[in-house]
Amino acid sequence: MTSSTSSTPAPIPCLLGPTASGKTAAALALAARRPVEIISIDSALVYREMDIGTAKPTPEERTVAPHHLIDIVDPADAYSAAEFRSDALRLISEISARGRLPLLVGGTMLYYKALTQGLNDLPGADTDVRATLDADAARDGWPALHARLAAVDPVTAARLAPNDSQRIQRALEVFMLTGQAMSALLAAPTRTDDAALAWRFVPIALEPSERSVLHARIEKRFDAMLANGFIDEVVKLRERGDLLPEMPSMRCVGYRQVWEYLDGAVDYSTMRDKGVFATRQLCKRQLTWLRSMKERVAVDCGDPSATAQVVSLIEELI
Repeated sequence: MTSSTSSTPAPIPCLLGPTASGKTAAALALAARRPVEIISIDSALVYREMDIGTAKPTPEERTVAPHHLIDIVDPADAYSAAEFRSDALRLISEISARGRLPLLVGGTMLYYKALTQGLNDLPGADTDVRATLDADAARDGWPALHARLAAVDPVTAARLAPNDSQRIQRALEVFMLTGQAMSALLAAPTRTDDAALAWRFVPIALEPSERSVLHARIEKRFDAMLANGFIDEVVKLRERGDLLPEMPSMRCVGYRQVWEYLDGAVDYSTMRDKGVFATRQLCKRQLTWLRSMKERVAVDCGDPSATAQVVSLIEELI
């Protein structure tokens, strides 16, 4: 498969969906039938040493097809949407040149948006600014920083919970570095490049017709993670000595709740409930993103034939 030299860009299937919607199973089912290479669209799977809590494809699953953008970043480091976009476009070209099908799979909608719509002129992370904000939060609390954000960027503050530390910090960081509200920068035209124009990204979304079905899956999967050694995984990460709960890797859903438990701040039952709740909240945000994409083709992930439907849709596309 190569990019089209005509006016019609080559189609690239993108299998999107919230956590626990069955994306991996559908991708592997297609890989068993077609020469596929999978490009992960997941901001948690990029981190090494974080396997159980991210529901990373197993080594056996990864033998079915080559997987890309998994285990590429140390947990002490960050990985941006801009880096994802560059890496994904390069991989799409390389995989297509090999005569294989690039299949994008994941649920980090910010990555998908960056890939398909370009990037806004947002500044990169600044460790000094973040350290200052962390110190302010430790002294005054995140609700106080949320109030500070409301004074300079009311649009962003209105969509964030007062304790959403990661997003409050990022919005304040952007304002401190640029003097402009993040909401204004995000509303500005995005920057695109010719590399993305060679492809036509086709989103196929696994979504629940009944959210309770997905909620039950999330609860069952989180319990399975705990049974399979998730806490021990976080213990080993803490023992490295160079990771902090404020880092993007340790803010991943599940990891911050287990970290809190290991700090003795909550008991096991509370940690478990908070982990399930946080995962459901992530699912809700992912579905909100998906349902704003009018061009997507939706498949009910609760339907027993969902995997077969996804495979059929992609085979028709290619």
